[in-house]
Amino acid sequence: MRRRDDEPGSGRLRGIAEALEAMLKRTGLDKDVRRAGVLALWPTAVGPQIAGVTEARLITEDGTLVVGVRTPQWMTELSLMERQLIAKLAAAGSPVAVKRIRWEQLR
Repeated sequence: MRRRDDEPGSGRLRGIAEALEAMLKRTGLDKDVRRAGVLALWPTAVGPQIAGVTEARLITEDGTLVVGVRTPQWMTELSLMERQLIAKLAAAGSPVAVKRIRWEQLR
């Protein structure tokens, strides 16, 4: 029986990035890592003013991005901009599709 080159113990040397990618896929964590990429992208996609009053907290498997907001006034304003913010994330190369944003008050 032949071993595949990407299996552990195959004898083929590979780079750490390739090995990590294979491990993430094998464990199913690759999806979680892609979703976490949205959180890292948030400040760049929305710009410094919005990033200064918000904190992207998590993204659910169904594409809901949960964002903390500093004040109720900002929460109201941002809820009116939801579609534009989702479009900005997509245009910035979001690794997963954000379908909606749920706003929460930061404490």
